[in-house]
Amino acid sequence: MNENPSTASNERDMSLQQAQGLVDDWIKTVGVRYFSELTNTAVLMEEVGELARLMSRSYGDQSFKSGEKQGPEALGEEMADVLFVLICLANQTGVDLTEAFRKNMEKKTVRDADRHKNNVKLH
Repeated sequence: MNENPSTASNERDMSLQQAQGLVDDWIKTVGVRYFSELTNTAVLMEEVGELARLMSRSYGDQSFKSGEKQGPEALGEEMADVLFVLICLANQTGVDLTEAFRKNMEKKTVRDADRHKNNVKLH
């Protein structure tokens, strides 16, 4: 990663490239090493499940248990957990998330140019 991760952590706005560098630096200095890709995939599923549980209680029909965290801050924490593990996997597998996301947005823009505008369910 080209960006200095320590400066990225002090900025309010952070690029995906900076986030990938920050996570890599943290793993190498605090986390000792990356978990295996398979372990991180399982951890990602666990974190997505925690986010799903919170979403189902916040916006669905389930109620919160006594003492459970809730609200935008709790959602942010769970989303950040998902993002952290996803970035770990990107780093481990050599994926440049900036480029992958750019290509994904291009694909969606071309593929869905009229799809959503013509969807009566969205109007």
